[in-house]
Amino acid sequence: MKRTKNAIRNIIFGFINRAVVLLGPFIIRTVLIKQLGSEYLGLSSLFTSILQVLNLTELGFSSAVVFSMYKPIVEKDTTTICALMNFYRKVYRMIGCVILFIGIMITPFMKYLISGSYPDDINIYILYFIYLFNTSITYFLFAYKSALLTAHQRSDIMSNIHTITYILQYTIQILAIYLCKNYYAYVIVIPLTAILNNIWCAYRVNRMYPEYLPKGKIDENTINSIKKQVGGLMIQKICSTTRNSLDCIFISAFLGLNMVAIYSNYYSIMNSIIGMLSIVYTAIVPGIGNSIVMESVEKNYADMNKFNFIYMWIAGWCTICLACLFQPFMKIWMGEQYMFTSYTIVILLCMYFYALKMGDIRAAYSDAKGLWWENKYRAIIESIANVLLNWLLVKKFGVAGIIAGTLISLLVINFGYGSQILFKYYFGKKRIWEYFKNHILYAVVTFGILTITCWICNSITIDGIMGIIVKMLICFIVPNISYLLIYVKTKRFEEARKFIVQILKKRRAEI
Repeated sequence: MKRTKNAIRNIIFGFINRAVVLLGPFIIRTVLIKQLGSEYLGLSSLFTSILQVLNLTELGFSSAVVFSMYKPIVEKDTTTICALMNFYRKVYRMIGCVILFIGIMITPFMKYLISGSYPDDINIYILYFIYLFNTSITYFLFAYKSALLTAHQRSDIMSNIHTITYILQYTIQILAIYLCKNYYAYVIVIPLTAILNNIWCAYRVNRMYPEYLPKGKIDENTINSIKKQVGGLMIQKICSTTRNSLDCIFISAFLGLNMVAIYSNYYSIMNSIIGMLSIVYTAIVPGIGNSIVMESVEKNYADMNKFNFIYMWIAGWCTICLACLFQPFMKIWMGEQYMFTSYTIVILLCMYFYALKMGDIRAAYSDAKGLWWENKYRAIIESIANVLLNWLLVKKFGVAGIIAGTLISLLVINFGYGSQILFKYYFGKKRIWEYFKNHILYAVVTFGILTITCWICNSITIDGIMGIIVKMLICFIVPNISYLLIYVKTKRFEEARKFIVQILKKRRAEI
């Protein structure tokens, strides 16, 4: 139950953090567009995407080191943990240097990534160097210490620190926009907050785990194991980046900064919900890693099915809410000039969201098992397919083509091929058909309920905020009652019910 307790604590504080991360950028995007214009928001989205690509240099070392800590933490092997921290610190400083070098080398090509004009009062090179400094600085400070919190299932500590520093950052940024009307004043706050966040996190780690100091050397076998895991992680990170960050770069290069701003408005809402659900993923991976070390394959397979059922219920409900509320919300928030005129794009975004979530629990077990190297070919094929499909489809279908290309690669390669890898190397090949059958059922049920809920919402003629409230109530009641009626007599529902009741009883006893 300690794993469950840690996971619940991480989820609770993670949700608080995500609520701040959701509300803050929402307010800032509104202020930025209203006070300065959509092109400034487009620049922000573009440079963020470019620097996310540069962050590929990290190669997934953090995940590999955390994975390597699971066993020594269980065995209370302080010497190995200290050696891993020392290795992690050295690698991170090298990564910081590489990011700075590559970032400087690509500077002359910056102007080719912007189609059309950009604000006259902005020097894109100065702006780019501020974002570059923000990306690299944490590698030279104490980012390596956060691995201890993650491996000990105490990511709630990081969540609390991030919550406070983000509130400070957003407050100063809003004041900078209103009082200074200066985009540079808005941007410079970002690296300053990152430095504060890094130092504060290191201080907490030092107080909680004073016995862990970056010293000593890890043995050759551990280094070779980490290198192999990092090789797989590097490839998967490239895949993830081409799926997310390069979308904005393609849109900027082919369709201009205004379209980047419109797309990023929709994606920011969707990504906020993705971030909320990722809290569950982040919270349970260390516990799953511990369970894989200590429990049987049969126990973990049963747990995965149980978690998957609960997670896809939540993900399906979020998909339905997006489909019904995206357009009316965007109309109130940004106005019709910053909306997609085609509802097809909205539906594609919802399908994109659902397809991303289908593989989350499977990915949690794959990461906890350390199957990064085994996933290398899947990631390579997905990356190539995603980039090629984006390149081909954006020319004919615009934004819809980019989303459709990403969706195809997600469903066929990420979910289909990625699931086969986990079952081949851990759960057993025979069980995969049950897994696929469950997901087909969840998808059919979700999109059936989505159709009914959207039909009810579209028949509501009330506009404005009151219309949003009414549709939110419909989206809360109709899908969840429908799920309950459909699943109430199934085995998965009963397992999930018992699990939730057990957690609630445990929490009540602690209170």
